[in-house]
Formats: sequence, C-alpha cells, structure tokens
Amino acid sequence: MSQEKVPVLIVGGGLTGLSAAVFLAHHGVKATLVERHPATSTHPKARAINPRTMELYRAVGMEERVRAGRSPISGNTDLVHVETLAGDERVRMPNASIEDISRISPAQWTLIDQNQLEPILRKRAEEAGVDLRFHTRLDAVTEDADGVRATLTNAGTGESSQLRAEYVIGADGSRSPLRELLGIGAHGRGTITNLVSFFFDADLTEPLRGRKIIAAYVNNPDVRGTIIPIDNDRKWVINVSFFPDKGQSAEDFTPERCVELVRAAVGVPDLPLTIESVDMPAWDISARVADTFVRGRFLVAGDAAHVMPPTGAFGASTGIQDAYNLAWKLALVLSGKAGQDLLATYDCERRPVAEETVRQAMLRFAVREGKQFQDVAKDLVDETTMTFGYAYPAGAFAGEDPQLWTVTENPDKPSGRPGSRAPHVVVTGDHGPFSTVDLFPVGFTLLTAGPAARWAAATQAGRDLDLVVTVRGIGEGGDYADTEDTFKERYGIGEGGAVLVRPDGFVAWRCRTGPQGDVAQTVTGLLRGILALD
Repeated sequence: MSQEKVPVLIVGGGLTGLSAAVFLAHHGVKATLVERHPATSTHPKARAINPRTMELYRAVGMEERVRAGRSPISGNTDLVHVETLAGDERVRMPNASIEDISRISPAQWTLIDQNQLEPILRKRAEEAGVDLRFHTRLDAVTEDADGVRATLTNAGTGESSQLRAEYVIGADGSRSPLRELLGIGAHGRGTITNLVSFFFDADLTEPLRGRKIIAAYVNNPDVRGTIIPIDNDRKWVINVSFFPDKGQSAEDFTPERCVELVRAAVGVPDLPLTIESVDMPAWDISARVADTFVRGRFLVAGDAAHVMPPTGAFGASTGIQDAYNLAWKLALVLSGKAGQDLLATYDCERRPVAEETVRQAMLRFAVREGKQFQDVAKDLVDETTMTFGYAYPAGAFAGEDPQLWTVTENPDKPSGRPGSRAPHVVVTGDHGPFSTVDLFPVGFTLLTAGPAARWAAATQAGRDLDLVVTVRGIGEGGDYADTEDTFKERYGIGEGGAVLVRPDGFVAWRCRTGPQGDVAQTVTGLLRGILALD
C-alpha cells in the first residue's frame, strides 16, 4: 500500500474545506483535500455569503470572482413567513442584505448559490496547486507523536492508499464521519426536523404578487417547508419536512405526492407544474456544537463543528471564517514560527462564536416554525452585529482582560480591543482612498496613530522571529491620511498609540498611548506569547 506525506489533510470538499485549501495556499501551505462525492454540490443549499466572509475572499484576491458568480436571485430581498405563498404573510424578516454597510466594511453581502461558489473555489484551489481528490473517502485515522496516518479509498476504483499528514482538518459535514472516528461529542438540541428537497417548474407570478423572495417559509396543516427560487423565473426548489416518529419517511414523496405538496404550499389547488427531480437524499435541520474543535492534531470546522438551522445566512459564512482563523495559525506552526499550542486557540476563539451563532439561528427558526416575532425579538442580535461584531473571549491576543468583554459588540461603535475584528476605516494613500481592512492579508500589521517612526523597531522584532511585521502610520505625519478622522476613535487609541493586527484581521494587542521602553523588546515579547513560543 502506497504512502505519502503532506502537511495538512483536509477531509471534505464543500465550502469550508475548499476555502481552507485556498486560505492555506495563500499562506504558502499546499494541502491535500479528499471528498467522498465525485464532484462539487449540485444543490443551491447555502445562498448568501456575508460581508465579513467577502472580506476574507477579498484578502486572497477572490472577491471579484465570487461576485461575478452571484446567484440569479442576487437582487431579491424578501424573507417571508406565510401559511401559503398566495395567502397573507405572517411576518417578514428584516434582511441585512439591503442595508448600506459601507460605514463598516469595504465588502457587501453576496447572494451566490453553493453549487456556484464551490466550483469557483475548486478552480482557485487547483490554480494554487492544491491536491484535490474527489470521489475519495477517509476510512481510518490514527495519530502518533509525528503526525496522523490516514487510510483513503478511491470510491471509483476501490484502490486504497495511506497518507501521513502533520495535521487534519475535518470539514466533512454535519454527520462528520471523521468526528465520529475521533469520538468528539456534540451538544445542543440535535435534529429538529427531517426534510426532502425536490425541484419543480411553475409560473408563480400571481401568488408572488411582485415580491422578490429569497425564501418563503410555509407553515400550514398540509405542508411545512420552504419555497426557494432558482432562476427567478420558473424553476424552484421546495424543502418539505417529514416526521419519522409519525411513521413518515422519504419514500412517501412520490411524484404525485410532491405535486400535492407544492400546490398546498403555494395555495393554488390547480396550479400547473412539473416535478423535475425527487431523487435527492433526505437531510435534516439540526442545532448542535461539537464539544471541542481541537483534538490532538485534528481540527474540526464548518458543519462538522457546528450545525444550525438555515435562518440568518449564518451557516456557510461561519464555517468559512473557521477556515480563515485556522489557516494562518497552521501555516506558522508548520513553518516552526509558532508553537503547537497556538492551535489550541482555535477552539477557545471559534467555539464561543459558534455557540452564539447557533443560538441566534434557533431564535429565527422559532419564528419560521410559528412563534411570534415579538416573543423572540428581545433576544435577537441583528445580522450586522453577528456579521462584524463577534469577538473572541480568549485566544491568541494579549494586553487586556478578556473578562471585561462580551461575545458581540456594536460594529458601528467598535472597541478596537484585542480579540475583536480590526475596524474598517477609510484612509488615503498615493493611489487614493481604501480601507484599513485591506492592510492585513499577510503577516502582522502594526497601525500607529501618527508617524510610524516611533514604532519602526517592531519591524526588526518581526525579522528576529522570522515573521513579517509591517508598520503603518495613520493620520498626520503617517503613511496614510485619516480621511474621515475616525481612526483613533474606532481603534480606541490616542495620538502615538498603536494596534497590532493578526494575519486574519483581528486585533492582537494595542497600546493606547505612545511606546514605553524598548519597542523591539516589547513587540518581540508580545509575539512570542501570542504565538505560543514561550
């Protein structure tokens, strides 16, 4: 049996796994990815990528590619809860995609179907030299002091091989076989409802009454499900719940039964329609979070780490953000520039965010299932805050007491504190205005209020540790003009102060005033602590 060695094995070729491969390649790590299915998804599934995630694709040069592949429904705005599509609305959910967020980010919401985004990511990964192996499953893994041994099987030929990896990312979905092999438990409500999906062709112009829906959540005595447009014309998919505890199963959904269900959901008893496909496998809506995201050399991400109802457009973006958090850490550990304990911060940073995101998705799902909006409104955190305002309670950052902070903050009034996203500020350089968000694609960045010279020794501190540390002054006497005079306020520093930003655009440390003592020594000590080199 052949055996080879790779730095990182990614198990799962969906949005999280493919994004992890792209992000790792951006940091110079060529991963190997295996996916048990023969190709990328053919189902729309996730349909929205939030602006924070678009910032991540922007950082690796993919923003325009992703936006160019946006969904035919990219101009739609309505998320409605109805008894039938033709009937009255029960509630219309607020939709963050129509909000102008230019004050917070240089990126925007992008409606792109999963079956459109995955091929874009796959092509980019191939261009970057990632070893992609579709139709290949993981059968077994064992860990020793030097790494992980994985047994793989080509599902087409039946040929088995062994591969050794230093680390393994499990991104193989909500029913993650890898998580099961590792014995990592999960907590939460679990399975909420079982569903089947099928495509149909029909003219819904009259029942839509001019609405441009992203989704219509239907709940009536005959059918509970979701109608979703595919081409904004005649092609639709409907997801319908069934209940095994009542003796129901996926086999009940014959073409004739599917016609009845569509008519019941639309509210037009004699609606002309054609059922195009009823052979998609059953799936479920669940809510749970893995008990740990890190076990030895294994790291779980995406739906393998957290699964939530498809409300709020949280699921796909949360998984992609997991991958971005992991990529720079793995790259530094693999190159010997960081200690292995840096990877432990992946769990303490991302798991609390996952817990809150699942909670928020469940509140929204309760409305979809019939609860009154006003009954959950007081506990809801708005989409913009969930997108940009999540912050890590503990992790790879230093300098301030994390117990003083909550898991979310108002992105319109960012704190700039360590563990939070480095705020967007418009600055102007030689080539015109741009966002501070664009300063963080590689290495560490030290932003100073005013001239950079007083902090210039931080660059040498980086060189001493074989790290990239770039120093940039913002404001009078600095490298870039503070176009709107908001930099110091949004980063929580005074004149001469500085903020150290990580490669993933999160604040690692800040000094509210000018440097005290030896800058190089200070920054060297900070980096050694953050990167678990002590």
